Amino acid sequence: MMKKEALLLIPNVLKVFLENGQIKSFTFDGRTTVKDVMVTLQDRLSLRYIEHFALVLEYAGPEQNQKFLLLQDKQPLAYVVQRTHYHGMKCLFRISFFPKDPVELLRRDPAAFEYLYIQGSAIQAKLQYLRILNELPTFTGVLFNTVGLVSEASEGVGAL
Repeated sequence: MMKKEALLLIPNVLKVFLENGQIKSFTFDGRTTVKDVMVTLQDRLSLRYIEHFALVLEYAGPEQNQKFLLLQDKQPLAYVVQRTHYHGMKCLFRISFFPKDPVELLRRDPAAFEYLYIQGSAIQAKLQYLRILNELPTFTGVLFNTVGLVSEASEGVGAL
């Protein structure tokens, strides 16, 4: 039986985590770029338009806050995979540019709108959980300090 960690180190494979919990894996060579993965995901997820989507790297910041690095279309996947394996990052497919008119997105591309809804629901659930933690009293001297996370997330709503 293979260990879970061993699955992360398959050569020339990028794992992309989707908002619905699925993981899509992509094999690549030295010429494969982020844009190639985006186009493949567009096809696999039946999306008509991907202008609101991006691949991002997620990692824990110095204060254990989640941070996201937006990947550029022309970046080679070899570079991305190297960073994800050696720096504890995950590659996510996210709506990173909120549409000006979500109703228009629903009309033009219902699958993209559904993805936006799932992503927004997940963010809302995390924020609610953090608010509940902030209201808890200290327990054996441990204080849950999540105020910075909630305020940063509230301010950065446009950059999902």
